[in-house]
Amino acid sequence: MHRVGSTGNTANSTRPRKERRITYVLRDSNDSKHCSGINCVTGPNGLKGGIGSEYLFSGSRDGTLKRWELGADEAVCGATFESHVDWVNDVVVTGDDTLVSCSSDTTLKTWKPFSDGECTRTFRQHSDYVTSLAAARNNNTVASGGLGREVFIWDLEAAMVPVARAHNEANEDGSYDGGYASGDRAITSNNLVTAAPAQNPSQGYAPLPAKGHKESVYALAMNDVGTILVSGGTEKAVRVWDPRTGAKQMKLKGHTDNVRALLLDPTGRLCLSGSSDSMIRLWDLGQQRCIHSYAVHTDSVWALASTPSFSHVYSGGRDFSVYLTDLSTRESTLLCKEEHPVLRLALQGDESLWVATTDSSLHKWPARERASTKNLQRASSFVAGSLPFARARANIDGSAPVPLCSQPTSVIPGTAGIVQHAILNDRRHVLTKDAAGIVKRWEITRGAVIEDFGKVNFEEKEKELFEMVSVPAWFTMDTRLGSMSVHLDTPQCFSAEMYAVDLHVPGASEELKLNIGQETLRGLLAHWLTQRRAKAVAPATQNGEVSPRLSSGGGEHGSNRRTTLDDTLHEPNPQQTRVLPSFEFSTESPPSIITEGSQGGPWRKKATELDGTEDEKELPWWCIDCVLHGRLSQRENAKCSFYLHPYEGQTITVLTQGKLSAPRILRIHKVKNYVLEKLILERPLEESGPESNASAGQPGHPLAGGNANGKGATAFRPGSKGWPQGTKPVVEILCNDQVLPPEMSLATVRAYVWKKPEDLYLHYRTVPSR
Repeated sequence: MHRVGSTGNTANSTRPRKERRITYVLRDSNDSKHCSGINCVTGPNGLKGGIGSEYLFSGSRDGTLKRWELGADEAVCGATFESHVDWVNDVVVTGDDTLVSCSSDTTLKTWKPFSDGECTRTFRQHSDYVTSLAAARNNNTVASGGLGREVFIWDLEAAMVPVARAHNEANEDGSYDGGYASGDRAITSNNLVTAAPAQNPSQGYAPLPAKGHKESVYALAMNDVGTILVSGGTEKAVRVWDPRTGAKQMKLKGHTDNVRALLLDPTGRLCLSGSSDSMIRLWDLGQQRCIHSYAVHTDSVWALASTPSFSHVYSGGRDFSVYLTDLSTRESTLLCKEEHPVLRLALQGDESLWVATTDSSLHKWPARERASTKNLQRASSFVAGSLPFARARANIDGSAPVPLCSQPTSVIPGTAGIVQHAILNDRRHVLTKDAAGIVKRWEITRGAVIEDFGKVNFEEKEKELFEMVSVPAWFTMDTRLGSMSVHLDTPQCFSAEMYAVDLHVPGASEELKLNIGQETLRGLLAHWLTQRRAKAVAPATQNGEVSPRLSSGGGEHGSNRRTTLDDTLHEPNPQQTRVLPSFEFSTESPPSIITEGSQGGPWRKKATELDGTEDEKELPWWCIDCVLHGRLSQRENAKCSFYLHPYEGQTITVLTQGKLSAPRILRIHKVKNYVLEKLILERPLEESGPESNASAGQPGHPLAGGNANGKGATAFRPGSKGWPQGTKPVVEILCNDQVLPPEMSLATVRAYVWKKPEDLYLHYRTVPSR
């Protein structure tokens, strides 16, 4: 997915602001499974969600969190938490009823963990991806760190207080708009907190910064009572802070690469660190030194989990392996081997260990403490060395351990994410390949899979589906979230058109053209429009006026663009606003909408969850204009200019002068009809007359006039005059001496036959009737 930058630093920018983008995310299945790697997993930390119930929370690269209700045999998805617009990187549970997540969209979000997915607040303070969180079990303190070299300490109890009621009543200039400015960041009233500068706390809650990081932060840990915070990252050191003041306490050096995982014992005296140098180190914070090093892994250590007594550590990483190491005896046991790199570990009681990997499934393995030296006789155990080359040498010697367990005891299955895609030439279909090797063809204008090819060669299938057609690139897309994210930007998204008859629209004339981007937006926002119109009827007053709540004036974009957004004042023709079958999105597995609010930053929501009250503060103005009124943003000229001359050796001519202009999607058979109408020679006598003898370039002729740019080219209008039976000649249109198929469009001719930047030249000739 496209990178989402901080939205609070644009107040002093002098560059013109780019219009907001709208993105829709397509899934091939329902929301009960993740469809990309699982970055984080955590237990409920004593939350009371139900009597006798056990729960697990996971956050994924698909941008969602899920709550799993753990049963004896299987885990059921209890809720999907959808609001982040990029990877969810970490999740923690704090206090009695708060779930906190962080994301590559630069935000922290708080949730009601046992709701249906209700996001209670969004915090925007980080300037870059937020990679890690740490929480104190016994209070509401949470720390966050990210790639912007920032660590912030949040008092959630203070942060969750309704935002500055007194200051919400009026701005400095006396006007009220539901929020107020503070420095170069804003605090809004729509469930979103954008932290104010620390030097002006009266303007709203500001987190406590832990200043001092010179490089990106990848790992955090905090003790139970919130008195010690440790952080690590690309600085290759472990930093220790006092989270109550943000003061630096010490810096521990010893690792030779990025610190990726940290743990603190409940007292805050001991610290475990895992690094990309493949080492695990045990630090004594009182002595301010490393007291043990464990050479367990053969590659980067990305995940750590410890037993409650802090006597054993579970570790996983890039080598796909999960080890259990006794910190005192140094005995290490290979518990299991995953099929993908291990990203996170979470203990469930004393018996089970949940393992999250770059795959979309979660695996539960037996968690066994092995303190007895008898296990050294087992092929799965060894004594961890203290130098990094010890494990590498063991592998070379052929003494690599055997996994203790070969199969997980339980699996929470995920959906294979999309790893490869190709946009087909018709710009309506996309070929995808998922992590399981399955190749599918999608129709993105309605978000549906129309063909499942199974496990076939992707490149060969792409060549097989090639069509010689040229359609402007009206969208962009990526598969960063493991699913298709289709991005629509104005005015580019309105650059492609199709004839209605090609979309099998019943009763459509042969000349009717439909804008693909416009029709897609109508299908995407159909539920929103239905809800909006239903709400617009209720507040109507006796004199027929509509509540201004559903109307908008000029706003930030000026009143010259439109006078109102109230769709009840000038109701469009239902025939024009109805959603065509080729653009109907599923309501069972609806697309997710991602866009950026004008006051609150990016947001994400299911298309079927839009309630009709969203206006320009949430949705881009150009989308509203398009769906409500059929008005499209000014776009590049959709016409194609060309010259039409007789083929070499032909004596016939047509009544035309200069350059012709026609829609890019015009088919060659229309050009043939035009030639037939304007033929001078061989023209039946009964059809000749003043009109046929007039020059096409003369004033008053139907073809007279300029092109779209007003430069004198003839506007092309295909003729339709008939010929008496048996007298109609056969006309061929050629380009570069190649006879053009009747169904080929002008844009396709230019792209695949003409292949030059210069003006297009077409030739015509008559051939004997067959």
